[in-house]
Amino acid sequence: MPSKRLSVVVTRRLPEVVETRLKELFDVRLRDDDTPMTRGELVDAVREADVLVPTVTDQIDAGLIGQAGEQLKLIANFGAGFDHIDVATARQRGILVSNTPGVVTEDTADIVLALMLGVTRRIPEGLTLMQTGEWGGYAPTAMLGSRLGGKRLGILGMGRIGQAVAKRAAAFGMQIHYHNRRRLHSQIEEKHEATWWESLDQMVARMDVISVNCPSTPSTYHLLNARRLKLLKPSAVIVNTSRGEVIDENALTRMLKAGELAGAGLDVYEHGIQGNPELRNMPNVVMLPHMGSATYEGRVEMGEKVIINIKTFADGHRPPDQVIPAML
Repeated sequence: MPSKRLSVVVTRRLPEVVETRLKELFDVRLRDDDTPMTRGELVDAVREADVLVPTVTDQIDAGLIGQAGEQLKLIANFGAGFDHIDVATARQRGILVSNTPGVVTEDTADIVLALMLGVTRRIPEGLTLMQTGEWGGYAPTAMLGSRLGGKRLGILGMGRIGQAVAKRAAAFGMQIHYHNRRRLHSQIEEKHEATWWESLDQMVARMDVISVNCPSTPSTYHLLNARRLKLLKPSAVIVNTSRGEVIDENALTRMLKAGELAGAGLDVYEHGIQGNPELRNMPNVVMLPHMGSATYEGRVEMGEKVIINIKTFADGHRPPDQVIPAML
């Protein structure tokens, strides 16, 4: 164990139980208000801390890492995604990077199904009718949506979350299809009764619902571009809980506006928190504020993983959730 406690800077407010444990173990500086740090505050943090605990709202790029003090040796990210961190530059500076994989799987999969139901069963529209007092009573042809049972679900990215989505969707009677760069083991396919499509173009053209669950990488940027979105059936619904930049949001907006797609459920957006303003006024679009992993249990588990990563590092070992080259 080092003779002094590690200096840890946390960039956002975390659940109280996590902050309490951090204070017990480390010389920690916590965030007083729940707002993102400014660039200047992040610079001060990397200059003073032994360990930085950022979130997805912090851009830990090469310029910032270049201003870090020699004592900064670990970036213990609070979250599974790490595309906001320049891992290559960190490695060049001898700074380890860790994340919190596996924690958000079940919670995100729940939100995927919630978005599917929200769009196909027109739940936000029904909620608005009740809240505004405009509901005129039952009518046989009013508020007609479509059922999920029997529909083809195409999962783009059949990793942990994709497989959790498949499990839930199968319970609704959906047919499971998926596209990965590499085909899954036959036992996993059999478990989910899933059909692999080598061609993404061919898969999206035949699906009723598309769920985007792949990570953000250079190869997935605008993977669903204007050309590929045009392949979808006009009756298709698209759900994205992964990263906004996987979809060409402007092209998606144009198609929804033109009636070339039945609807969309979005928890992430291409340009940060904004989202295309036109999407907000579309009754067939359900928009959520990036809350796919937002459960108390999940955020506490994230914090516990962060603490384990830091504690293991403090004990002279590599963090169990270190981001390694094979993950890049």
